[in-house]
Amino acid sequence: MDDAPAPQPDPRDPRARWATLPEPVRIADTITSQASSDAPDPVMGRDTETEFMLRNAG
Repeated sequence: MDDAPAPQPDPRDPRARWATLPEPVRIADTITSQASSDAPDPVMGRDTETEFMLRNAG
């Protein structure tokens, strides 16, 4: 066994860019790129089940 460094890929090869992966990023070090807010309530506070029953009963 020899301690020679691994051969370097040819830089003209498009696959050479991904021959080694970058260092992983911790989730705690990530940030959002846009401000976010809660999604609006799709039923807007109404009781859709009761409304459906009242419209279609009878």
